[in-house]
Amino acid sequence: MSEAARTYQHFREIFGGEPRTRPGRARVRAREVEGSEPFTPGRDPKPLGAAIDALTAQLGWTGALSQQELLSAWPEIAGEDIARHSEPIAIEGGVLQVRCESTAWATQLRMMREELIRAILERHPRAGVDTIRFQGPDAPTWKRGPRSVPGRGPRDTYG
Repeated sequence: MSEAARTYQHFREIFGGEPRTRPGRARVRAREVEGSEPFTPGRDPKPLGAAIDALTAQLGWTGALSQQELLSAWPEIAGEDIARHSEPIAIEGGVLQVRCESTAWATQLRMMREELIRAILERHPRAGVDTIRFQGPDAPTWKRGPRSVPGRGPRDTYG
C-alpha cells in the first residue's frame, strides 16, 4: 500500500471513518456522528464535472446552459455554409431567433425549419426550443438621426 493510501486510511480511522480491525489492538469505540464530519461515508471526493452538474441542476441552470451551448454550436447544427450567412441571436419563450444576412437566406432557412428543429431537439433537448424565427437584415429607421423628419417621416409630397 502506498504512503498516500496509508495516510488516507489513518485519517479515516482517526476522524470517524470505517475503522480497520487490527489483531491484538483495542477496537475503536463506535461513536455517534453528529453533523458533517470529515472522512465519513459519502464525503469522498467526487469528480469536478459531477459536482458542477449537480450544482447547475440544483440552481436550475440546466436550461440556460443548454441554450448557450446551442447558440455556440450553431455551425455544427446548421452546417458551416448556413452558419456563414446566419447568426442565432437569442432564445425567448421557446423561439430561437436567427438573423440572416439577406432576405433570400431567411426565406431559404424558413423552408429548412423542420430539419433544423429536429437537429436542435436531437442535440440540445433541454434548450426548450419549439420553433425558429428567421429575420432578414435590419432595415434603416427614420425615427432618429440626421435624416429624421418630424411627423410621419419622409413621404412623397405629391400623394
